[in-house]
Amino acid sequence: MDLLKFKKQNSELRVMFVSSEVAPYSKVGGLADVVGELPLYLDKENVECAIFTPLYGCIDEKKYNIEELDNSELKINLGHTQHIFKLKMCSVKNTKIKVFFIDNPKYFSCFNVVYPKWCDEMYEMQRYVSFCLASLEYAKLLNFKPDIIHANDWHSAMIPVYLKSNYKFDEFYKDTKSIFTIHNLAYQGTCDKSIIDFANMRWDNVYKDNCLEHFGKVNWVKGALYCADKITTVSPRYAQEILSEDFGEGMDYTLRGQTYKLCGILNGTKYDGKFNIKEKAKCKAEIQRAFGLEINPNKPLIAMISRLTYQKGLDLIDFSKFELKNQPCDFVFLGTGEDNYQNTLIWLSNNSSNIRAWIDFKADLSEKIYKASDLFLMPSLFEPCGISQMIAMKYGSVPIVRATGGLDDTVIAYPNSKATGFKFLGYDAQSMVNEIKNAIWTYYDRKDDFKNLIKNCLETRFSWEESAKKYKFLYLDALNRKNF
Repeated sequence: MDLLKFKKQNSELRVMFVSSEVAPYSKVGGLADVVGELPLYLDKENVECAIFTPLYGCIDEKKYNIEELDNSELKINLGHTQHIFKLKMCSVKNTKIKVFFIDNPKYFSCFNVVYPKWCDEMYEMQRYVSFCLASLEYAKLLNFKPDIIHANDWHSAMIPVYLKSNYKFDEFYKDTKSIFTIHNLAYQGTCDKSIIDFANMRWDNVYKDNCLEHFGKVNWVKGALYCADKITTVSPRYAQEILSEDFGEGMDYTLRGQTYKLCGILNGTKYDGKFNIKEKAKCKAEIQRAFGLEINPNKPLIAMISRLTYQKGLDLIDFSKFELKNQPCDFVFLGTGEDNYQNTLIWLSNNSSNIRAWIDFKADLSEKIYKASDLFLMPSLFEPCGISQMIAMKYGSVPIVRATGGLDDTVIAYPNSKATGFKFLGYDAQSMVNEIKNAIWTYYDRKDDFKNLIKNCLETRFSWEESAKKYKFLYLDALNRKNF
């Protein structure tokens, strides 16, 4: 396909998504799921979408029919060096959506992972500055003139800054508005201010308090907060939490000045039919066998599938490990992350009869654990939205969550006739253990209540349809068009 033959569709809106990861092509966290799924539902709302993302070495080009576009070579001077990019593309099945992959061997295809560990800070910043600038230039070459550019997290936070600086008087982008979505405010893209030269930005335009400057360094998220036309978070509760010092990650003061353009829109998840709860016993036996646990259909199985980081409440697991070993239930953990938490879970696996961990992430095993578990643990310190609790619910696994962010928005606490899970408020090990005990007690002694919890979970829907309508409303508002 020739690069210059991309034609505009007859649509109400044209939206360009820019993201560091997109499911199913590249995935580390929930960001990939959002960018991989939201455009599918916007497409049904007569919103034309194109997605721009890096071509990492881990992306299976043959599997997804990703092909290089003819005449796609692009040369950009960044800093004192000329960088050469190429563009590849695939179509999303059964939609009009195109996914464009920015190919550069120095920054992306040389790695077999999305975010390589031990990367030099400046090199990491250069990767995503170059990605954002190349995305903007390729959109021009494709004649994909967006009404909205939807940037996600710090990796594409450069986009709103570029639009208000380098591209301010560019005829192609003169009517384009930007939306910046915060998926996790803990990561802000902070680095040495010398990145401004590499990005070809003018210091007097961007290195100031109401843009990139933050305590003598560059902070890309801060720049996006000032430059974006709208700011969203991935749950309503998180939009309120980040205005406080406890959850604002040093950006609360800046955000309190931008509340007029801030809103929270809850993520959704895909539903491919209703899970048959009768399958749970079989799935549970398979997981108990696979993890070397006693095969017992009447013993509650509590699962946790997560990145093993402080944000996810792993320190609470560490503090309460001896008490968890003595609970009348089984625990299964799946995930990778920080070494100290991995080591704690390995130790528990080797020194308890009821706790097992698999230090890895496998999508097929993950799904089996969701289907097998009776309860699903998410004791997060903070959680912008959380998708795991939504997935758990659709498989009849009752969540045990800390009441924060999207977890508080999506889980109705027991006891309540409409309850979908268990919630605790304090971020401490004893509060978590007490709620786990409450869930176990309900499982054993209040069987009808527990059946009602499962029923409510299975009937709960966090559909992308509703979220897509809210995003479309937001896009139209940013463009000052009449909202539907």
